[in-house]
Amino acid sequence: MFQDRYETADFTIWQGRIDSRENYDAFRWHQWIKPLDLRQPLFKFTGKLGFALLGFCCDEGIRRNSGRQGASSGPEGIRRELANLPCSFSSEVLVFDAGNITCADGELMKSQMVLEQAVLNLRQAGLFPLVMGGGHETALGHFRGQADFLRQKDGKCDLGILNFDAHFDLRPFIREGNSGTMFRQIADDACKWGEGFHYFCLGIQRSSNTLELFKTAQQLGAGYLLAGDISMQYEEHILEKLDSFMQSIPNLYVTICADVFSSSFAPGVSAPQPLGLHPEMVLKYLKHILRTQKVVGFDIAEVSPRFDHDRATASLAKVIIFAVVDTLCRLKGVAR
Repeated sequence: MFQDRYETADFTIWQGRIDSRENYDAFRWHQWIKPLDLRQPLFKFTGKLGFALLGFCCDEGIRRNSGRQGASSGPEGIRRELANLPCSFSSEVLVFDAGNITCADGELMKSQMVLEQAVLNLRQAGLFPLVMGGGHETALGHFRGQADFLRQKDGKCDLGILNFDAHFDLRPFIREGNSGTMFRQIADDACKWGEGFHYFCLGIQRSSNTLELFKTAQQLGAGYLLAGDISMQYEEHILEKLDSFMQSIPNLYVTICADVFSSSFAPGVSAPQPLGLHPEMVLKYLKHILRTQKVVGFDIAEVSPRFDHDRATASLAKVIIFAVVDTLCRLKGVAR
């Protein structure tokens, strides 16, 4: 199954301006990134810090959720924007492109299982996964891969989810899910394994979630902040809520659905939000979360080049990924 749904990175995407071919201080990502083939046995990374980009090229969850399809091209669009980023980290830091998981036949669960295995492999190799969706159903495979690793390492999955999203994505499902059910599926996983469900969502829109979903969040013990609260409340109040959630959880997984942003900044999404969050707000709280040094994986989903204007949404995703990499490098003392 892995062979049928995995493809190595297309390095023709990784091209851009070259200021120097010898001076590392003038390098850009397209000059530094290295291929990683997940079909081969992986080395154990022993350097200071290693990142692995992984695409989840899938629209099936969005299609099932009656959304605007196009996010399957998101990983390619984001890579094109990442190519010209400066190497703001020391040469001790390595960045790999681990290719894509595909879902061309509509078999979403199979593709999520392959993503789960890929994330597990990356964690076992000592790399930090940077996953690019695809629909937000990306989160199920990513989370399960992280959970598998923690259960192998610690005997249990003690992993909190911080989701920047306009939607709870806690909708009920029968057999297979979609782009609106992932965190309900993860809650069911936690029940099956006898583990806690630790979920906090930032940017919820009242106009985009039913009353039943608010009740479900309460029943499951999920925390959340409304988009309006983030825009209007004092920063100290928001940080207090975040810290209260994070303080007792040793591992954190951060996921961003691009529809959390105002459509003026992120028009290329499945469900645009005219009153979504300002990117600077999200970056502020994202960096605060990263500074706990508990974050073990990151993804951004639902970037849809088909609906993007001037590549604005893909460019925003680029800035966010850069902020994640730069912040983690600074925390490890390997930033330039």
